[in-house]
Amino acid sequence: MSTDVHSNGNAPNSKPFKIFIGYDPREDVAYEVCRYSLLKRSSIPLEIIPIKQSELREKGLYWRERGKLESTEFSFSRFLTPHLANFEGWAMFVDCDFLYLGDIKELRDMVDDKYALMCVQHNYAPKETTKMDGAVQTVYPRKNWSSMVLYNCGHPKNKVLTPEIVNTESGAFLHRFTWLEDEEIGEVPFVWNFLVGHNKVVEGDPATFPKSIHYTLGGPWFEAWKDCEFGDLWIKELEEYKKATEKKVD
Repeated sequence: MSTDVHSNGNAPNSKPFKIFIGYDPREDVAYEVCRYSLLKRSSIPLEIIPIKQSELREKGLYWRERGKLESTEFSFSRFLTPHLANFEGWAMFVDCDFLYLGDIKELRDMVDDKYALMCVQHNYAPKETTKMDGAVQTVYPRKNWSSMVLYNCGHPKNKVLTPEIVNTESGAFLHRFTWLEDEEIGEVPFVWNFLVGHNKVVEGDPATFPKSIHYTLGGPWFEAWKDCEFGDLWIKELEEYKKATEKKVD
């Protein structure tokens, strides 16, 4: 898979933190802005890897047929994260429809080796029946838990996430983390997976200010969601990303 290693020089001897971002060709710009927002604010070295279904198929790591309820190309391939990280250390998976406003080091520093994985444990039942560009909105237990996950890749329980299992197991088994006991799933503050249209900022309470915004119903890169809440922040980041890219070309 194509990788992207960036260090800002603050921690020359530390191994880059691996972040796998779900990639869908329809949302290429969302991936680029998510990646840019992570790198721009990170005080630790990062290795950013897009999870591209076409590449995984070429390598024989992914072969399952796309189901009608899969709204993105990475609905299932996301669970290959521990395998792609060689079942070593901690790595993160995140959907591409995120915008990071905080330094990822803060989240990385929360990891606790007693857990097999850590995530925001949303209690979320969307009212909408469609999302993004008309994709069907499905409701299931632990909805959105798998959209941003810190994986303890070397944890014995995560060894079960082989390509065979990821390609054959049900959505319920994978998205609900059924291979784990409840106490093996750690929790991180909701502001690291702040759901647009669900989570709310409480004025004067910094504990509610988003560290990463998740445009789970659809973001400003889709025409129908141009004016969504926090859409202006994403558009501002897109403009910055474009300028930075132009500078590199110059």
